[in-house]
Amino acid sequence: MSQTVSSPLYAAIDLGSNSFHMLVVRHIDGSVQTMAKIKRKVRLAAGLDENNALSKEAMQRGWDCLSLFAERLQDIPKENIRIVGTATLRTATNVGIFLEKANQILGYDINVISGEEEAATIYKGVAHTSGGSGRRLVVDIGGASTEMIIGEGFSAKALTSLKMGCVTWLERHFKDRQLTATNFDNAIEAAKSTLAPILDSYTDIGWDVCVGASGTVQALQEIMLAQGMDEVITHAKLKRLQKQAMAAERLEELEIEGLTLERALVFPSGLSILIAIFELLEIDSMTLAGGALREGLAYEMVDELRQEDIRARTVASVQSRYQMDVTYGEQVASLAQYLFEQAGAEEWVSEPQAGILLQTAAKLHEIGLTIDFKKGGEHSAYLLQNLDLPGFTRAQKHYLGELVRRYREQLTSLPEQHAVSGTSSKRILRILRLAILLTHRRNPDLVAQVKLTAQDDKLTLNLSKQWLEANPLTAAELKIESNRQTDIGWPLNIECL
Repeated sequence: MSQTVSSPLYAAIDLGSNSFHMLVVRHIDGSVQTMAKIKRKVRLAAGLDENNALSKEAMQRGWDCLSLFAERLQDIPKENIRIVGTATLRTATNVGIFLEKANQILGYDINVISGEEEAATIYKGVAHTSGGSGRRLVVDIGGASTEMIIGEGFSAKALTSLKMGCVTWLERHFKDRQLTATNFDNAIEAAKSTLAPILDSYTDIGWDVCVGASGTVQALQEIMLAQGMDEVITHAKLKRLQKQAMAAERLEELEIEGLTLERALVFPSGLSILIAIFELLEIDSMTLAGGALREGLAYEMVDELRQEDIRARTVASVQSRYQMDVTYGEQVASLAQYLFEQAGAEEWVSEPQAGILLQTAAKLHEIGLTIDFKKGGEHSAYLLQNLDLPGFTRAQKHYLGELVRRYREQLTSLPEQHAVSGTSSKRILRILRLAILLTHRRNPDLVAQVKLTAQDDKLTLNLSKQWLEANPLTAAELKIESNRQTDIGWPLNIECL
């Protein structure tokens, strides 16, 4: 009996100023599968004294953490391991003492990277895991440094590492643990002063979208979602959260819905830095990136993953892993796109995500059939909402799940979602259902010549009379579909050409 050779493991370790992280992944079917995430709050930056020497206590916390990581490294090929130290280890005057013992514990040398190297690796992590086109501004607020990068595709055009972070700003501006307006103002103004030298050059280069990476931005998004907001970070939402924080008066009393106890200590300082970035660079909105430093280290070890279209890579990987009918998925996607363009795609020019999400749903709607036919839609929804899908945001995954949940038979209105506008949301679902229904024979040569027109919520689908007579089952299903959509307030007329 032949044995399947398991995929090799890769490990990326990031010795950060606030936390030490270990990411273990494997390369499978053109994508990366996370096997383990291990995190320990070490607060290394808090152990720096006025002379930038690390205290023995801080070093011991770090060594204790690395003793845990060392066990897992024994299972991973040496060439598949990357270990880096960042801002605090760059700053510490007695870093040699820490590294000597740390290297012995791990059995591997730690590479203390420069601020520019850290920024470049963060950008690679974002590029490998986040969808979208155009120029990106990437913001990563760490414990002792903040990385600011502008890039396009896999190429960074500007890389900066600034000496401010949520731990150092905590010790500098919230040392008295008072959540006063004065402390917040001082922290925000100090961050603006630190940012000022790069303002002109970054503004000159410009960007199309802004994404945030790592702990501070992730914590903010989790808070917003817990409080019923959408996933897009705006200046107004940041100021709203500042007011919530100031209501507590003291840091020890800080309680905000969605904020974990683990993150509470450095939340006000990280929030202050982000507010400063939004105000000084006049940022309209920010979303959370799919990865950062650790993902950059891990993905760069696998040459095959360097693909410009992250979403296309993700879809292909899912299709392969779940043995999906790729040819049929392309057929549905092609017809859906054709109908999409006929039904007034010019109205959605300002919403390019709509077409991308329709294409993705068309290619992946049958994923649930790998589990069961009867509840295929439910299984499809669960998988797409819970799989790691690099290139798609949390809101987009939720929306994709709700689309494929309704791809056949029973039709219900979509729940609240934040991926696309309400108008686009309904129309995408209606077009997806029609494209699937019209291609059910899975043969491109048998698909009808169709025309779809839209007037507000009213859709009219025109087909030839001869084709409808030659395909009585499809004709009957189209009549049922017309009734289903019309009954929930989405008029659909089926007419002969």
